[in-house]
Amino acid sequence: MTAAENLINAPEFTVSELSSALRRTVEDAYGHVRVRGEISGFRGAHSSGHCYFALKDENAKIEAVIWKSALYRMRFKPQEGLEVIATGKLTTYPGSSKYQIVIEALEPAGIGALMALMEERKKKLAAEGLFDEARKKPLPWLPEVIGVVTSPSGAVIRDILHRLQDRFPRRVLVWPVKVQGDGSAEQVAAAIRGFNALPETGRIPRPDLLIVARGGGSLEDLWSFNEEIVVRAAAS
Repeated sequence: MTAAENLINAPEFTVSELSSALRRTVEDAYGHVRVRGEISGFRGAHSSGHCYFALKDENAKIEAVIWKSALYRMRFKPQEGLEVIATGKLTTYPGSSKYQIVIEALEPAGIGALMALMEERKKKLAAEGLFDEARKKPLPWLPEVIGVVTSPSGAVIRDILHRLQDRFPRRVLVWPVKVQGDGSAEQVAAAIRGFNALPETGRIPRPDLLIVARGGGSLEDLWSFNEEIVVRAAAS
C-alpha cells in the first residue's frame, strides 16, 4: 500500500471525537500525578469559587485548576510565586485543546519554599512602609486592659492568664479565633480590627495593648500569622 493510500485510509474524526480520544489517552496513561513547580498567574479564587493558574519551572508550564470543593478542604492554599507539590489528575480541556492538572491536594515544596515566600512578602510590605519605626507605638508601662487574640481552648490562654495573675493582675479580654487552618488568618485579622474599633470608654473598653498568640508548631502550622491580611491589620 502506497503512502497516498495510507493517507486516504486513515480514520476520520470530528474535532470533538479527536479531542475526546486524546482526553481518554492522557487520563488513562497518567491517572494521578504529583507535580513540583512554581505557582504562576494566581489572582485568587474566581467568582465561581474555582482557582485557575499555572505551574511552571525553568523550561515548561502546565495549566492548573482547583475546584471550589477541593479548595475548601485544602489545609494550605495556593499563593503566587510559591513552589509547591501538587497532586491531582491530568486531563485535557477540549474547548481550547490544552492539557491541565486538576489539583486535589497542595503542599509547599519544603520549608525553603515557605521561607522564600515569607522573605519576599516582608520586602514587599517593608517597601510600603509597614515596618517603619515611625509607625511603631511604645508599649504602655501599666496597661489596665489587655486584649488577647487566640484560641479559647489552647494552652496559650491558660499560660497568659496564669502569668498575669502571678505577676501583674489586670483585666483581660479574649477574642476567640482559630489559630491554624482554613479561615484562621481572616479570623485573627478581624479580631485585631475588632479590638481596635472598640470605643475607649464603652461598656467593653478598648484594650491598651493586644497579644496575638498561639502555641508552638511547625512553620506550616504557624503560617496563618504570616499572612498579609494579619500583618496589615496589625499595622493599621
